[in-house]
Amino acid sequence: MFGKIIGTGSCVPEHRVSNQELSGFLETNDAWIRERTGIGSRRVVDGERPEDLALAAAKNALSAARISAEELDMIVVSTLSSNHMLPSVSCLVQRGLGAKRAMCFDLNAACTGFLAAYNTMQAYINLGIVKTGLVVGAEGLSRITDWSDRSSCILFGDGAGAAVLRSDPEAEFATVMHADGEKGDALTCEFAYALEEGYPGTVLPVAPEEKKRRTLIRMNGQEVFRFAIRQVPACIQELLAQENRELDSVDWFLLHQANARIIEGAAKRLGAPIEKFPMNLAEYGNTSSASIPILLDELVRDGKIRRGQRLILAGFGGGLTWGATKVTF
Repeated sequence: MFGKIIGTGSCVPEHRVSNQELSGFLETNDAWIRERTGIGSRRVVDGERPEDLALAAAKNALSAARISAEELDMIVVSTLSSNHMLPSVSCLVQRGLGAKRAMCFDLNAACTGFLAAYNTMQAYINLGIVKTGLVVGAEGLSRITDWSDRSSCILFGDGAGAAVLRSDPEAEFATVMHADGEKGDALTCEFAYALEEGYPGTVLPVAPEEKKRRTLIRMNGQEVFRFAIRQVPACIQELLAQENRELDSVDWFLLHQANARIIEGAAKRLGAPIEKFPMNLAEYGNTSSASIPILLDELVRDGKIRRGQRLILAGFGGGLTWGATKVTF
């Protein structure tokens, strides 16, 4: 037995940063950014923390599911941008919800994180350990973004999305997941304390300017683009072949909202209509592990995703990691 999504929720900061605002301190403009990414603006935390966004999204998901926090058996949060290592964001969400029965932990698979968290919850449900679980993707990427780097800062935004799963004999689940650590240098961000002089494993002192550079997101955009445009459609095809299903059996393809050109390229390679690949990155940018659940919640609230429909969620990001998961709604 697997779990069926019974409620979704999301939360984004109120502070909106447009492309025009970025042009005030970067050599760029709205047309340049939109042409290359499809992004028009992004939401940026202004006093909020990733755990605040996660808690708000979780409350919205529980409300949509019409269940109490006490019914949750487990909370899994995907994040790469928590304010601190301990306690976990999931435990902070548990505290905020009053979900005293729930086991909690965080995981990090970068932009593939919500898929990894969702799949993990399904495994616990399938084992009979969990009946009702909460999965959250929450990020405050603006805090680890180099706002002087035009190639990366135009991409990222903050937000959180959540889904409640409950065991259901009619639920269907299938997934393919991959990673390639050999190419991990294409997208990096290091802990500041690991760069301190004298820290175990540090061979040479790190200059202050180098320390700052390495503790912010660094990305080889071209390499990540080539990886995503090739592997995302391939893993979707792998999942369809595994399930012995055709493309037209899928109602919606919800891809990680990183770049409109990647999503358009994936649709073209698959030979599927772009109308089945909804996008909201024009408003929110790349919110990493929060992007898929934010998009999912918007489509549910707008009445576009309905009961009985079949979805494929596909994520890709740092690690490098990527995967696709079948969801019956």
